[in-house]
Amino acid sequence: MTTIRKIRLGVVGLGRAFTLMLPTFVADERIELAGAADPRPEARRQFESDFGARAYDSIEPLCDDHSIEAIYVASPHQFHAEHVRIAATAGKHVLVEKPMALSIDECQSMIGAARRARVQLIVGHSHSFDAPIRSTRKLIASGMVGSLRMVTALNFTDFIYRPRRPEELSTREGGGVVFSQAAHQIDIARLLAGGLARTVCAFTGAWDASRPTEGAYSALLHFDDGVFASLTYSGYAHFDSDELCGDIGEMGEPRDPSRHGAARRALSNVNSAAEESQLKAARGYGGAQCSPSTTHAPHHQHFGFVLASCERGDLRPMPDRVLIYGDSEVRTESLPTPAIPRREVIDELYDAVVDGRAPLHGGEWALATTEVCLALLQSANERRELALQHQIACP
Repeated sequence: MTTIRKIRLGVVGLGRAFTLMLPTFVADERIELAGAADPRPEARRQFESDFGARAYDSIEPLCDDHSIEAIYVASPHQFHAEHVRIAATAGKHVLVEKPMALSIDECQSMIGAARRARVQLIVGHSHSFDAPIRSTRKLIASGMVGSLRMVTALNFTDFIYRPRRPEELSTREGGGVVFSQAAHQIDIARLLAGGLARTVCAFTGAWDASRPTEGAYSALLHFDDGVFASLTYSGYAHFDSDELCGDIGEMGEPRDPSRHGAARRALSNVNSAAEESQLKAARGYGGAQCSPSTTHAPHHQHFGFVLASCERGDLRPMPDRVLIYGDSEVRTESLPTPAIPRREVIDELYDAVVDGRAPLHGGEWALATTEVCLALLQSANERRELALQHQIACP
């Protein structure tokens, strides 16, 4: 019997991102959750109870544990750069959630820390890891429908009305839909189009004074070889674009139409920012209203409607297949049911840590995606097209 080489993983930040990755960590036999750090005592108690491992109130003692090989940084956006630098300096490989950071300088400091320590740096999860997107990329690369010419992506959700801490409604502190959501769409578009985005022209919308950050955007990206991508997102909780994805939700679960308006209804009983923060905490890991799933959905995860238009056909990734719209027929490339959700993230982490293979979603790749996010905000503010300087091609 072959013994599976496990990565002993420490977690920094037991919040929403961790709960979304938890089914992956539990199901994938290559991962052992070996420690955690979070300022909330209820989250630490839950982690220690669930996994029999120590949990700390800060990252430093976690990184002092020499048995931990890698750190998953899932802390709030504004702490990513500091926490990655601390983990890398301690000699830990790092998987950090998107967005990588909130500035180019921060991204570069993270890359530099990983290089100096000779550790691997991977940024994810983003939906460019999803199997339907990767299958679409392979179809494009095969040339079967000719060269890619255009990418169209749109997603309409209730993002802006989910319970938030105050900083999550402050763009300066990494709040709003651009840092949290555009990173997904930009990563997808860059992966499909080869990575080398050249310019960005964008508009953003902030349409609710009680949620004072961007809740919507529309952006046009220009790539090499004349390829362009249009990206649209709204988190204002009206139309739900899961309707365009076979009524399958983002996490791969069947969509429940009766829940339309649930996010707004839940917030209608909240009377202050402190109360909203408490509601978010209660729904978070270790909170009174949290029951994190350790199972997985029957479909692949997705990030709304995506269409890759090529010279001889259009490719549409779906939660269970890729549709190929040719000149005279529509064909289907079926995808196997995911055995483990987001397994592709662990594949990349494992290959990097155990085999020393350079990750696709490495620091330089994520810096390029962060650059597009920042340029999107600047373009919308200045009402002009912006050139990009830090883009890299897909490996």
